Amino acid sequence: MSIYKELKRECYEANMQLEALKLVVYTFGNVSAVDRDKGIFAIKPSGVPYELLKPEDIVILDYDVNVVEGNLRPSSDTKTHAYLYKNWENIGGISHTHAIYSVAWAQAQLDIPIFGTTHADHLTTDIPCAPPMRDDLIEGNYEYNTGIQILDCFKEKNLSYEEVEMVLIGNHGPFTWGKNAEKAVYNSKVLETIAEMAYLTRQINPNAPRLKDSLIKKHYERKHGKNAYYGQ
Repeated sequence: MSIYKELKRECYEANMQLEALKLVVYTFGNVSAVDRDKGIFAIKPSGVPYELLKPEDIVILDYDVNVVEGNLRPSSDTKTHAYLYKNWENIGGISHTHAIYSVAWAQAQLDIPIFGTTHADHLTTDIPCAPPMRDDLIEGNYEYNTGIQILDCFKEKNLSYEEVEMVLIGNHGPFTWGKNAEKAVYNSKVLETIAEMAYLTRQINPNAPRLKDSLIKKHYERKHGKNAYYGQ
């Protein structure tokens, strides 16, 4: 029996949630889960249809993307996950999808404006969109450089990865993360929902105003502040 059984199970269940929440098309998505004590992470294998995926198919790797356990090829985005785990020590799971509205904003190369309280319940800023990758990085170690692209975006926008648990990659799509794989998937669904709401808002009123700072503060702090009380 694998010593990574529980980590594989966590990763498997999170990946199956992507499909259940209708965040993936075919095999276009992946979730990983990390074990910080062991210095390894689990990720979905590449190209395996969700209806055929089994917990034992999950691949275990170290942060340098050396396979520790598994016979299948890990997700093509594995180097991005590894880079984030290596550089952001307080995340426990990462999710990547090609969900329609999230991707649409990424393809438009736009941050998602904070229009409403659903957005403010989760973060106090616009959802950032990293600029499209530079040509020299595209021609290099592409998936590894996607990790660099994300960190550069957060540095340039002066954002905290612990407060903003999601990003759009220009012309590509969304990455989200959280304290574990389940929270990373939760954030993927939240991002997709906010992306759809923001799109519809812009259709109804192209000049829709940003949510007032007082409402942003109220909604975020009642859920995340020291005296948080909100839950549905």
